[in-house]
Amino acid sequence: MAARFLNRVAGIGATVGIGGFCLQECIYDVDGGHRAVIFDRKDGILDKSVGEGTHFKIPFFQYPTILDVRSNYRLISSRTGTRDLQNVNISLRCLYRPNADKLSHIYSEYGADYADRILPSVGNEVLKSIVAQYDAVELLARRDQVSQQIAKEMNDRCRNFFLLLDDVSITHLEYGPEFTRAVEQKQVAQQDAERQKFVVMRSEQERKATVIKAEGESEAARLVSDAVAKSGSGFIEVQRIDAAREIAETLAKSRNVTYLPNQDGGNGGVLLGLQ
Repeated sequence: MAARFLNRVAGIGATVGIGGFCLQECIYDVDGGHRAVIFDRKDGILDKSVGEGTHFKIPFFQYPTILDVRSNYRLISSRTGTRDLQNVNISLRCLYRPNADKLSHIYSEYGADYADRILPSVGNEVLKSIVAQYDAVELLARRDQVSQQIAKEMNDRCRNFFLLLDDVSITHLEYGPEFTRAVEQKQVAQQDAERQKFVVMRSEQERKATVIKAEGESEAARLVSDAVAKSGSGFIEVQRIDAAREIAETLAKSRNVTYLPNQDGGNGGVLLGLQ
């Protein structure tokens, strides 16, 4: 009696176990933001992917592969050359997602790691093509324009692989030591050019001042010559008296100079400097 009961319990347990196993093999869950690609032993990969929720499958004949269809980001780095042959290290941040309607095709052609197969190849090709259109200085000055051009080209290329890019932007831009030295040398050359320009301008101003002074002295000499020719020695005497008056006024204002007249009553006198 006990043995029969135990056999019945064992049979029920086995049935429940087999039923649970079969049930587990017959259903699968697709989480939010994901889709399932079904591989069928008879028909291969089915064209239509399966959306979120709990779904049934044929055990041992159908195998679902769950893929993320949300936006993900990937960094793409490349070392390339500018139009003026400067080496540049440039990095892109790509925010991408697969076309959910073409998910089965993507998985069939490129596998679950489709992003690793597609984005680096396309990104490097686009970067080398576009960066080569700009000089090193232009690449820095027009960074936003270059980023937009890269984004447009990347979108056009990735559509062929059924990938959608939500955002593409340059995150890193670095030149080699050769470019850094070239920039420093250019700055030094510009400073030297400005310095030389200033020296030339100063020399020109000094030359003009010398010419003006010489012309003034020449004109003054001409006027004196004309005055002497017209007035004779009287003009020179007037100039001497004016000069003597100016000297006398200057000495009269000085506290350290004393004038002693000539004892003979002549015009001669003595100037004493008092300290």
